[in-house]
Amino acid sequence: MQIAAIRPADEPFYVPSGDEVRIFEQCHARNLAVMLKGPTGCGKTRFIEHMAWRLDRPVITISCHDDLTASDLVGRFLIRHDGTVWQDGPLTRAVREGAICYLDEIVEARQDTVVVLHPLTDYRRVLPVDKTGELIEAADGFQLVVSYNPGYQRMLKDLKPSTRQRFVALDLGFPPAEREIRIIEHESGADRPTVHALVTLGQRLRALQDRGLAEVPSTRLLIAAARLIASGIEARQACYAALVSPLSDDAALAGAMRDLVDATFV
Repeated sequence: MQIAAIRPADEPFYVPSGDEVRIFEQCHARNLAVMLKGPTGCGKTRFIEHMAWRLDRPVITISCHDDLTASDLVGRFLIRHDGTVWQDGPLTRAVREGAICYLDEIVEARQDTVVVLHPLTDYRRVLPVDKTGELIEAADGFQLVVSYNPGYQRMLKDLKPSTRQRFVALDLGFPPAEREIRIIEHESGADRPTVHALVTLGQRLRALQDRGLAEVPSTRLLIAAARLIASGIEARQACYAALVSPLSDDAALAGAMRDLVDATFV
């Protein structure tokens, strides 16, 4: 698994919703691991990119899934024509280089994979590499960050208490209307009246969660709709494509969402 360490050159645009920037900075200064909790598309990844820029640290991002193994994180021996060679995994690289290691959707990873992180989340700050016999001490600047969406939390898709209590948790959510308008304007280039209408529509669509909508429209989806509109796509068609269709295949729910779109963009 070859994943590049990225050091943002320019400041990634991020609008704080509370004290998350200050808390994260203090966690980094005190070698504390951080857990980001929040719905899909609320800005967790952008927040990490912004903090990496503020702290002048490279960041290695790993998308977790059911098949992610400890070897995928730590590394493995590769067979070459001249013998075998050890290749560090992304977690090992982050530990050696003093990077921020960001594991996105950590609950999707297997429990036997997650336990590899434990020695890095307490006073030891070490990574045992069983296959090579190394015990790697984390370089200065290394920080472990994980994220997950509590909305997807299930009995079989949750972190063990022994893992959860190793992290400082930051709760991130969708921003208030005025802040969301500012974000979407900046990211899309759409005019303010259009963005205001989209944010109003987004709030109405989010209210449908109680009526069976599994996933509500994220700020990311609203930005996609705004970009389509700014490019010349008619507003209702842009919303059908960027908001309604990605959210549900249920005919009744899709019809209700289309009605809200039509009422917003007459």
